[in-house]
Amino acid sequence: MKNLNLIICLFVTTIISAQDIYIQCGTIYDTNSGNLIKDKTIVVFKNKIKSIENGFIFGTDADRIINLKDKIVLPGLIDMHVHIEGEYNAKSYIKEFTANEADIALESTVYAKRTLMAGFTTVRDLGGTGVNIALRNAINGGLVDGPRIFTAGKALATTGGHADPTNGRRNDLMGDPGPKEGVVNSVPDAKKAVRQRYKNGADVIKITATGGVLSVAKSGQNPQFTLEEIKAITETAKNYGFTVAAHAHGDEGMKIAVMGGVNTIEHGTLMSEETMDLMIKSQCYLIPTISAGKQVAEKALIPGFFPEIVAKKALEIGPKHIATMAKAYKKGVPMGFGTDAGVFPHGKNAIEFGYLLEAGIPAKESLKQATIINAGLLGMQEKLGEIKQGYIADIIAVEENPDQNVKTLENVIFVMKDGVVYKQ
Repeated sequence: MKNLNLIICLFVTTIISAQDIYIQCGTIYDTNSGNLIKDKTIVVFKNKIKSIENGFIFGTDADRIINLKDKIVLPGLIDMHVHIEGEYNAKSYIKEFTANEADIALESTVYAKRTLMAGFTTVRDLGGTGVNIALRNAINGGLVDGPRIFTAGKALATTGGHADPTNGRRNDLMGDPGPKEGVVNSVPDAKKAVRQRYKNGADVIKITATGGVLSVAKSGQNPQFTLEEIKAITETAKNYGFTVAAHAHGDEGMKIAVMGGVNTIEHGTLMSEETMDLMIKSQCYLIPTISAGKQVAEKALIPGFFPEIVAKKALEIGPKHIATMAKAYKKGVPMGFGTDAGVFPHGKNAIEFGYLLEAGIPAKESLKQATIINAGLLGMQEKLGEIKQGYIADIIAVEENPDQNVKTLENVIFVMKDGVVYKQ
């Protein structure tokens, strides 16, 4: 009897483990060509796309059928610039003194799930307290629902620079943070700071090459690293298998960052044509984040929402963003897709597609940026960004063709990540 029970148990286990998922797709949006592919069935086994079959296939009684015959099916979206630990609001600056690490961690799980439910199955987190590393690990371990995260941990700044964590504090709280805290003031500091990020478990390096809008510091655009410091960062990063993302609003600091060998420029608000040409030559990618510029400019009009020093920068820099992105696209600057979510509410990432359209970038192009191009920037071009046999099963669905109505991407109705359905 014991042997019979064992045989039955093994038989049931085999059936369950061998279960395929058959996703019947009325229309698949090909992110490579922008073409619509009709009447296909995506067969998913475990976390991979096993095959793509003609027509609507049902499999066996043990298999799961998902009916998306009247939907538009796409690969999971990738956002190359988020801050998953928090969201800016009128209390954010006070919260730096009242929130414990546990508070940040618990809130981040809410933002992570919201991002995933919006169809963004992969994100690159570009700086927080370091909780983002623990969040990534929790998601990878199946403890928390969220997107696949590639994180910088803590961004690198100079003393008083955009990511100096002690900006705006009174003298006795200001201290003198160094490489461990992500503050760099020399070539040796630069090397040590990168190595510290490696030790902490980061996936990517983020530097603040110029001033920024939301930091409590006077300038939103001045250069903040020397060329030698940036070269030390990028060379050390390469040794440790990192790419380097550079926050930059002002043109001079942006130019220095590109010359120093960074892989992506984030924001790029005041980019000159000379810097655009340099980026094309260097194949340095621009991550636009128009959403952030739009949102901070709107919030700066609300009295008391930002400190006065921040509101002034938001009104100066935010409105200039979209025109620069339009010029960069027309000139042929290579572009990825990013939003800076966290500056505005997580889960609203897809509003960026509408802003890119305003800048003259068709949905066909921005979708390619948010899938295939971003997958390449993450070194995941053989695994993510397309609905293709052998690729990871990150699959979403929307109601309409995004080429005809880009806002449909703001209402994702089906989400699968790693072969697991999170929303249907």
